[in-house]
Amino acid sequence: MPAVRHDFTKTILEILKSHFGDYAEQLLDSSELLQYLNIKTKAANRGSKSRAGFANHYAIYVLVEDYLNHGFHEEDGYDEYDGAQFTVLFRRQRELPFGSKLQNHALNHRLNEEFKKYFPTSAHLPIIRDVETNRYWINENLLKVSANKKPFNIAPAVKEIIDAYIEARRLAFDAFMSYCQQMMDIQDQDPGKAIDFIRGLLRPNVDARVFEIVSYSMLKQFYSDQQIYWGWSPDELNAEYLVLYKTGRTNANDGGIDFVMKPLGRFFQVTETIDAGKYFLDIDKVQRYPITFVVKTEQTVAEVLEKVREQATDRYKVKAVVKRYMDSVEEVINLPELMKRLDLVLEKGKRKEMIEEIVLQSRVEFNVEDEEQHVLAFDEATNPEEGE
Repeated sequence: MPAVRHDFTKTILEILKSHFGDYAEQLLDSSELLQYLNIKTKAANRGSKSRAGFANHYAIYVLVEDYLNHGFHEEDGYDEYDGAQFTVLFRRQRELPFGSKLQNHALNHRLNEEFKKYFPTSAHLPIIRDVETNRYWINENLLKVSANKKPFNIAPAVKEIIDAYIEARRLAFDAFMSYCQQMMDIQDQDPGKAIDFIRGLLRPNVDARVFEIVSYSMLKQFYSDQQIYWGWSPDELNAEYLVLYKTGRTNANDGGIDFVMKPLGRFFQVTETIDAGKYFLDIDKVQRYPITFVVKTEQTVAEVLEKVREQATDRYKVKAVVKRYMDSVEEVINLPELMKRLDLVLEKGKRKEMIEEIVLQSRVEFNVEDEEQHVLAFDEATNPEEGE
């Protein structure tokens, strides 16, 4: 089946042509592994606003690198190889740019599960694992591909494609962080340009991580001058401003709630989809404690709630159960509402604080300090003359 074409496909084909000449197109269209990498590299040229997702790339990378280091692309014998040790592969993943925080999930199951989703009829999965010995192999069947009945080993090209993707993402990442810093520098001289940039991040096609960062930074300032009074008796009340806290890393898949507000104890969950199953899963996490959903959609709040209600009714049938879940949706904040609140934040003169928060959260999310050190070390290891 022909592979989907996008901006980075051109780079993939250039690399394949450098290795295999006129067979490049045919190899891309016939290799499931190359098609998978083609799917997974769509983010390369979209700027840092798109999610990089290095875990599965690097699971393939370290196994292919091990395969190449032992010369199996040039001679047979991989079927008798003892396999790569998990600790060696895991350490190598974390040495790579943007890999310092990677976990073991991709090596153990996530890569295979996602590959199966894209290629459900494939006879092969990328990773072979011996649980008893904790040894790993890349599935050589996916590296040996035929074009016009001529056999090719694509392992060197696979490694080069992932290297090119890493470099593209590094350039996009550097550009994004540079622009964030420029926002800080120009906000007093050219506030309109900085705000236009922020408005561009509140769009349906923006990556989930960046959308969550911008939503948090803006909502934090929106609530910051709202005050409540509380106390143990009517005669002794405390005045306290609302403070929004970010509870963890974005898209961490850790079962947590994204934002928590003090002192009201409101929970906020950021989501890209109008999916009743996901909403109710989040509600069940906190035993049906009311949650405010920040939804990356242009649809009206009424439309979102109606879609959720329809899905819930179809799923649960019982009206009382549906009502209990729907009552747990405290508020829905969609993109138009976020834009209104952004205007209010600007009217309050909170532009500088909001931009500073976006920059801060971006640096935390993208591991800027850690990754700058990892990237420098990687550069010096691969280009020793440049490091001197």
